Amino acid sequence: MIGKKNVVFGFLYLVLTAALGPLMVVNMVPDIDIALEKKQGVVGEIQQIEMDEFERDLEPLTAEDIAKTNTVGLLSLNNVYNAEAPKNMMKAGPHAHGNLEALLNIVVGVALCFIAVSTMFKQVISWLFILGTVLHSGVLYLLVVFEQSWVLTIAPAGPVLLLLGLFAAGIAAAMGFRGELVKDN
Repeated sequence: MIGKKNVVFGFLYLVLTAALGPLMVVNMVPDIDIALEKKQGVVGEIQQIEMDEFERDLEPLTAEDIAKTNTVGLLSLNNVYNAEAPKNMMKAGPHAHGNLEALLNIVVGVALCFIAVSTMFKQVISWLFILGTVLHSGVLYLLVVFEQSWVLTIAPAGPVLLLLGLFAAGIAAAMGFRGELVKDN
């Protein structure tokens, strides 16, 4: 069965991309927690100053003191944003796309088992999805996880191959979808 390789690839790739979840928690959340803790201390101080009508120890604060405190608060907010950025890039890139493309390969692999078209056409569809996945979310792995910016030169190939695979699978399904398993020659 031609779709078997997509199903096997899909499950193995899903394990790889799903494993990014715990990696993000273990490696990235502590930095975010530290930044959030620092931010809360600074923002709490700003809130207290506001509640005390911009006084500290019953003395009015100068505009300069207020501005300095606000600056520290803004910088602490920026530190939280910077701490969350790698996790957000990981979630939006290889983690989400990899999971989706792994599941897409599983679905296409199963669908190919019910489509009666030429073996060559089915092989092309099968390989379009595998190569498209590797060249899309696989490239995102290299870019986001391993910081290899050179992969941006090949990045457009993945989505194009996936779209071609979807188009070809649609044509194949229109031509030869059966309600039962099809034996490939």
